[in-house]
Amino acid sequence: MRLTTKGRFAVTAMIDLGLRQNSGPVTLAAISQRQQISLSYLEQLFGKLRRHELVESTRGPGGGYTLARKACDITVADIIVSVDEPIDATQCGGKENCHGEGERCMTHDLWSALNVRMVEFLDSVSLQKLVDDQVAKGLQVQDRPTIKRAISAMPISKPIRINAPNSVFALGNAFSKS
Repeated sequence: MRLTTKGRFAVTAMIDLGLRQNSGPVTLAAISQRQQISLSYLEQLFGKLRRHELVESTRGPGGGYTLARKACDITVADIIVSVDEPIDATQCGGKENCHGEGERCMTHDLWSALNVRMVEFLDSVSLQKLVDDQVAKGLQVQDRPTIKRAISAMPISKPIRINAPNSVFALGNAFSKS
């Protein structure tokens, strides 16, 4: 079995979200910045995570994503399966036709047994455990992400307000009143 970036990034993003679950919705832009994952890729992954009811989205200002369930109720297997990542070490995808026509290869039972163990292991690891491991390693979690603002090279100046007539007629009226 080869775990692709889809599965790895989904688990990483969910750990990031789990670390900030008590601070309100987390934006994908913030996760993207912290974890160096493409924003468009995260949008695809979180669409799948939302459809599998692992995350919930909140729209509008202050919106973002939150966990749909407690972190202790979400397993690594749930995350990987929700982003369409197959957990399969067999050559045939578990169809028992490794050599075609229903013929299994000599190592099919070995790889099938490995599949069972992998699923058992990934199903035994909760998102909460991964979050706790990061906290135990001393990871400091900011409540709100720092927002980088663009700095202008030129100072912003207020427009000068000139109290003068803006047309020939206004000019004539100004002179007629004096």
